[in-house]
Amino acid sequence: MRAALAGLLLAALLAGARARPQPPDGGQCRPPGSQRELNSFLWTIRRDPPAYLFGTIHVPYTRVWDFIPDNSKAAFQASARVYFELDLTDPYTISALASCQLLPHGENLQDVLPRELYWRLKRHLDYVKLMMPSWMTPAQRGKGLYADYLFNAIAGNWERKRPVWVMLMVNSLTETDVRSRGVPVLDLYLAQQAEKMKKSTGAVERVEEQCHPLNGLNFSQACWIETATWS
Repeated sequence: MRAALAGLLLAALLAGARARPQPPDGGQCRPPGSQRELNSFLWTIRRDPPAYLFGTIHVPYTRVWDFIPDNSKAAFQASARVYFELDLTDPYTISALASCQLLPHGENLQDVLPRELYWRLKRHLDYVKLMMPSWMTPAQRGKGLYADYLFNAIAGNWERKRPVWVMLMVNSLTETDVRSRGVPVLDLYLAQQAEKMKKSTGAVERVEEQCHPLNGLNFSQACWIETATWS
């Protein structure tokens, strides 16, 4: 029954996937006029030396970097140790995240989705694969990215994934998101900068703590995710 619900949510997502309007500016917001226009997401723990908490977001860092206040950037620069949600520079983390998205017992998505929905999904992914070359930017091609490689990086092994993860994958297969591929998300960008600055880094969560909650969603929670995705 959980698979059936995920199937309904996926059907709703597929229904609007091609029709969803794309921002003419590629999803970028207008840079602020001054620091005073920015809200800081930095919390300070008063100790010696001080510690900081900063809320990040899983989007390409170029979309939000100009909106991060100077005090947050200064705190990052001054810190000797930086801890992230997950260690996205660790190959094990990436491998474990991919593994936990898979259906158990060797099941295939075709086994758990209604037949009509499965074929709608397949047709939609064929459409995305066809459009991918026209969605890519000259900068991406200049870095040696190919459309087939990019499609496989996002949607590879989709037939083995749990419906909730396929739903999230379909939501990211838009022209705007594809054109941002190759730009690290904010978390990864900060981790890369921390390594360049020789800072000590770590993670506060394990992969299982990220993945298992999604795999164990009940019906109302799955509906909430769908609502939040489209809000």
